[in-house]
Amino acid sequence: MGHGHSHSHRAVDVRTSGPVTRLLLGFLALTALGTLIGVGMLWPSGERPATPYSADGVTYPDGEVLRVGEACPVVTEESTEFPEICDDLDVRLDGDAGTVTELRVRPGVVDAVQVGDRVTLVAVPQEGADVPNYGWVGVDRKPPLGWLALTFLLVVAVIARVRGLLAILGLVFAGLVIGYFMLPALLAGESGLAVALIGSTAIMFVVLYLAHGPSVRTSTALAGTLIGLVITAGIGLVAIQTARLSGLGDESSLLLRNQADQLDFRGLLTCAVIVAGLGVLNDVTITQSSSVWELREAAPHLTRRQLFTSGMRIGRDHIASTIYTIVFAYAGTAVATMLLISLYDRPLIDLLSDEAIAEEVARTLASAIGLVLAVPATTAIAAATVAPAVRDEPAGSA
Repeated sequence: MGHGHSHSHRAVDVRTSGPVTRLLLGFLALTALGTLIGVGMLWPSGERPATPYSADGVTYPDGEVLRVGEACPVVTEESTEFPEICDDLDVRLDGDAGTVTELRVRPGVVDAVQVGDRVTLVAVPQEGADVPNYGWVGVDRKPPLGWLALTFLLVVAVIARVRGLLAILGLVFAGLVIGYFMLPALLAGESGLAVALIGSTAIMFVVLYLAHGPSVRTSTALAGTLIGLVITAGIGLVAIQTARLSGLGDESSLLLRNQADQLDFRGLLTCAVIVAGLGVLNDVTITQSSSVWELREAAPHLTRRQLFTSGMRIGRDHIASTIYTIVFAYAGTAVATMLLISLYDRPLIDLLSDEAIAEEVARTLASAIGLVLAVPATTAIAAATVAPAVRDEPAGSA
């Protein structure tokens, strides 16, 4: 039997086992009900932490770069002369707001910005002053990113057609759940573990049924995904506790602590561990469910044990390739961090003492363990859900 994995969505004429299917659908119905109750209980209703950049009167005006200043030199022992003003821009604001001169920006910005670029500033009112205090926000990147998103949408529509567009619609729903439920709930101080499990479950229900259609096969993949989520959450909790991770290993977490120090940052890290594995977990579970369905159609005489064994051969191939995906995805986002730490010329194993690296290792390994264990779980559920093997009729029977 050749190895590989299939995401075929053509109609497969496979009978299912009535008792097991009813048990599966009952479990999913109860899970869906619990998810709705959980969303209602965790829905953010209190005040979220205040920040000076969202106070009354703060605006974010747009403008055009008129002048790009000189970059500040790197401070070294040999440094003797420094420009009086550096890392600065002149920006003409839209409307009648005037021009902001010598706006100081963070290092590296003047090397990337050009005259004529559209940028966004933050204007914070100053007590007793007519002119607000302006700060740098960033380049207006909406047009290039919008064109990139449109290109992605067109490519998906042409190649994957309706199925791909439904997947994008599911992605939009996931973004709404994260933006309007999970993030506000976390800022309101709710449990990171509870928010992640409830939000991720809601996302998976909609994404899987929308992209792959309502069927017993999709329900099997969903059950395997939920099992993987629970395993990932458990492993993540153990890893965070035993490795003594604080959840403050990167610059963004430290900035967030200054604005909202009452948050449980270890809980936020647990939430990140669970959400990080959603996409790949969905991929392997739908693959395993589809593989078992295809195997049953192609070989109706296989026993459930043989179906499970054949499905796991496909799953092992998929696990091997997916592990590379998880690890390289992290490596691509952490190049700067790894370069910075490597400057200290320490052994590679010692890098695990750095919390920024340790957090990502824990997140990657917890997601990978949940993913790997979801493969046999989904395969077993799928093998139990399809109908038993077709027995050969005795020779000469009518």
